[in-house]
Amino acid sequence: MKFRPCIDLHQGKVKQIVGSTLSTDTADVIENFVSEHDPAHYAKMFQRDGLPGGHVIMLGPGNEEAAAQALQAYPGGLHVGGGITADNAAYYLEKGASHVIVTSYIFRDGRLSVQHLDKIVSEVGTDRLVIDLSCKAHDGKWFVATNQWKTISDFEVDETNLRFLEAYCSEFLIHAVDVEGKRAGIQESLVRHLAQLVTIPTTYAGGARSIDDLQIFRRLTGGKLDITIGSALDIFGGSLPYEEVLAECGKAVN
Repeated sequence: MKFRPCIDLHQGKVKQIVGSTLSTDTADVIENFVSEHDPAHYAKMFQRDGLPGGHVIMLGPGNEEAAAQALQAYPGGLHVGGGITADNAAYYLEKGASHVIVTSYIFRDGRLSVQHLDKIVSEVGTDRLVIDLSCKAHDGKWFVATNQWKTISDFEVDETNLRFLEAYCSEFLIHAVDVEGKRAGIQESLVRHLAQLVTIPTTYAGGARSIDDLQIFRRLTGGKLDITIGSALDIFGGSLPYEEVLAECGKAVN
């Protein structure tokens, strides 16, 4: 199990928000934390501590410059997502991203667009593509949520569909929509489900708030999945010490 760091960007600033509140009306967004530091500060911290494979997520427009700043501060060390398309993916790779992350571009009107999937693969290759399968429970099953997590697609996160997508990408990033940003603990049923099915590197995001949660996560996954933690970390205004997370995940702070 690896700890994958994150840098979430909203309105050009490093923030931690409740993702399900993101909308076109910024007054509705619930902010857990707004940093006084720029994105490069965190990127350099993660580089210093030997944490590759974290993700920079642009939450809405106006974050392109901030994302580029983070990528240039840690060349080859970060993935980038949020509004990525076949038309702009190369730009972010040139700025220093190791991978690009896609969701909405390949899920159109609640359905998977194989045409768009093929198009972005032709631009960046499978080895530099990460597919974000933000999951929401519906009728006892897991489905991809799109459109700022407001639209439940018809794409079930099951063994058949995961095998299909694994041929198109190098990793999955999977947000647990119902608990993301709420510091409510990991969504254990989703974690178990994913650990049984995925065969490529997969990072889970959502709800982790304590060392106990990390230990539960390790037990449920057998170390098969990686994990990211956002608003619970003390570097993002939470109470969970960043240093303790690194120690639990086998990384010592320099």
